[in-house]
Amino acid sequence: MAHRFPVRVYYEDTDMGGIVYHANFLKYIERARSAWVRDLGHDQNAMRAGGTIFVVRRVEADFLAPAHYDDVLDVVSEIISAGAAKLVMEQTVMRDETVLFRALATVVCLGPDGAPVRLPANIRQLAR
Repeated sequence: MAHRFPVRVYYEDTDMGGIVYHANFLKYIERARSAWVRDLGHDQNAMRAGGTIFVVRRVEADFLAPAHYDDVLDVVSEIISAGAAKLVMEQTVMRDETVLFRALATVVCLGPDGAPVRLPANIRQLAR
């Protein structure tokens, strides 16, 4: 099940040439993951208060085409695999049908002591 998250490119997202600065693509996919978790019914503030957090362990990214000021983009997120405490997602940033950026993001769930803990059950089940 793919999750879609819209993003508009603002002036602050761009370099002097009006092209999205490369690191901002990572911000876009982070926002999309946060929205996805929220849409699944998880309050990350409540999770953190309970001692559980999501952290990014690894990102493998390909920058394929530029995005520009005032573009309307879609971040499409899909689960590739999920283990007990680890989730791998493919996240694609698109403008219309053009793929601009693609990343594989590995996210882990950690407890209060920094050790891995189980992902919420409904997230693990989405990978099946």
